[in-house]
Amino acid sequence: MAITSFWFLCFFGIALILYYVIPRKLQWVLLLLLGSAYFLTSTEVADSGAWYVCFYPLVSVGAVWLAARVIDRAKEQKKKKAALICAVVFCVLLLCSLKFWKLPLYAPMGIAFYTLTLLGYLFDVYYEIGPVQNNYAKLLLFGCYFPTLISGPITKYRELKDSLYGQHRFDYRQIAFGMQRMLWGFFKKLVIAERMALIANEVFDNYTQYSGFAVWMGAIAFTFQLYTDFDGCMDIVLGISQCFGIKLPENFNAPFLAKSIQEFWQRWHMTLGTWLREYLFYPLLRTKFFMALPKRLKEKCGKKKAKQITTFSAMFILWAVVGYWHGGGMTFVIGSGLLHWFYIVSGELLEPVFKKMRTALHIKAEQKLFICFQQFRTFLLVTLGFVFFRSPSVADAFQYLGRGLRGYSLSFFTKGELFGLGLDWIELGVAVVSLIIFFAVTNLTQKGSMYEWLEKRPVLVRWAILYALLFYVILLGKYGPDFSASEFIYQNFKV
Repeated sequence: MAITSFWFLCFFGIALILYYVIPRKLQWVLLLLLGSAYFLTSTEVADSGAWYVCFYPLVSVGAVWLAARVIDRAKEQKKKKAALICAVVFCVLLLCSLKFWKLPLYAPMGIAFYTLTLLGYLFDVYYEIGPVQNNYAKLLLFGCYFPTLISGPITKYRELKDSLYGQHRFDYRQIAFGMQRMLWGFFKKLVIAERMALIANEVFDNYTQYSGFAVWMGAIAFTFQLYTDFDGCMDIVLGISQCFGIKLPENFNAPFLAKSIQEFWQRWHMTLGTWLREYLFYPLLRTKFFMALPKRLKEKCGKKKAKQITTFSAMFILWAVVGYWHGGGMTFVIGSGLLHWFYIVSGELLEPVFKKMRTALHIKAEQKLFICFQQFRTFLLVTLGFVFFRSPSVADAFQYLGRGLRGYSLSFFTKGELFGLGLDWIELGVAVVSLIIFFAVTNLTQKGSMYEWLEKRPVLVRWAILYALLFYVILLGKYGPDFSASEFIYQNFKV
């Protein structure tokens, strides 16, 4: 039951009606918990045919629930640490064995997301910065809340518990905002991402037949596909939760407006970045090895360089984990990990040189033209990384990029070769117009909430915009009676 399917919308509609009809104190257990169980079982069994996959989340939640209780009640630090280590090792081994080590077993949907969510809760309990949940059913709902199983976001128990288990009254404004956000998500997914996928699939699957402009067209199309697919999913997930009165953390903040790779990752998949900083990077720097490293390097390199080497070394481990988490192969380790580590480290080391160049050329950081240059540069570097992300092997990625260095010809534009990449001129026109709308709204949201802006418009204008977007999705979305919208692409890389 894909989140873009007709049956999911029926499921959501019925659940939403019942949610505000039943007694409010039973909302979390009768609708959210049972609804999550139904969604998980119907999707898993239908997709894999293996009924046993539904038990993996139950076991993971059970291990974390038991470990948290031991940590909370134990008086000796050794027992607390032992419980933490046992639960972490169990959950990580289960994740790796099912998702990354290619065992002949089906991996449950969202395993990477609910594993990090549960481990974050356990770390908070261990460090005494978050409360313990003694009710197994409530912890199960937190870990397996059905909208977040698709593609996140990765949530924190201490921030979500009040709204997840709270009693919610019917709120027309919040439900309206939630449904508007869902509609915007469907626009990104069904209108833009599905069209970009046709171009990306054509070029990447047959890259030996293309060169020059076509190769970069495929790479850029995949970048837009990945973003509008993942971000569109987030809009639907956050919109669903808003209808239930549950506030989930934002996961994206216009990453294509970033002026550097570091800023890009502060805007892209933000909950993953927060999780890795709090539970991997900072604890790593606090280990005995990394605490002692600057002292050992200080005499040879000096205080500043010793600190840089220590930080960069910890960052190397961090980015290797980021890449591996996305898929387990070297294409992911490079494309979503170590290449970005190289970008950030080299950028920081060369910043004094860049600063002198800007001064010599009389370039001010706040100049719009320079900001546009920085944004384009960041987009290009990210696109290079996504070539590895999309390619079946590292060798294929280098060959793909190599073909982008030759074979340029204006005939690509003048003789209609552009329309042989999966979209005819009408479909390509729809894609271009849709991207223009997308970027226009993105710029609007940088000034405030799009939904609050829409709320302030006259009633006729507001409904005209909403109906126009609705029919735009209905008429131009890539779906139909015999068409099943593909699972969100990002889910395929990290579930």
